[in-house]
Amino acid sequence: MQQDKIDMFMAVNSKHFASDKVFEIKSRLEKIDDNKLIMLQSLGYKDPTTLLLIALFAGSLGVDRFMLGQTGLGVLKLVTMGGLFVWALIDVFTAGSRAKEYNYQEFNKIAF
Repeated sequence: MQQDKIDMFMAVNSKHFASDKVFEIKSRLEKIDDNKLIMLQSLGYKDPTTLLLIALFAGSLGVDRFMLGQTGLGVLKLVTMGGLFVWALIDVFTAGSRAKEYNYQEFNKIAF
């Protein structure tokens, strides 16, 4: 794959991944073809800042868990009102890393 396409992908999407995974992602991008790159670019990566704000304002309703496809945990969080707000408070501090891990898993589904 062309280096300019890899650099463009990384410039646009590097904020959606953990910093320790960026070099691994870049090396995988060098080995894939253009069709997979198009699919990777069209993925709906979750913005860690957006998920943080949702966890802060609607965390006790489980909205942040629903956004990451964790339906069971979202329902449990909704029913328990965020684990009596303790679970919701913990999720505020872990929202960014959970979003980045979700994005990395979605990237891996197509990159491999």
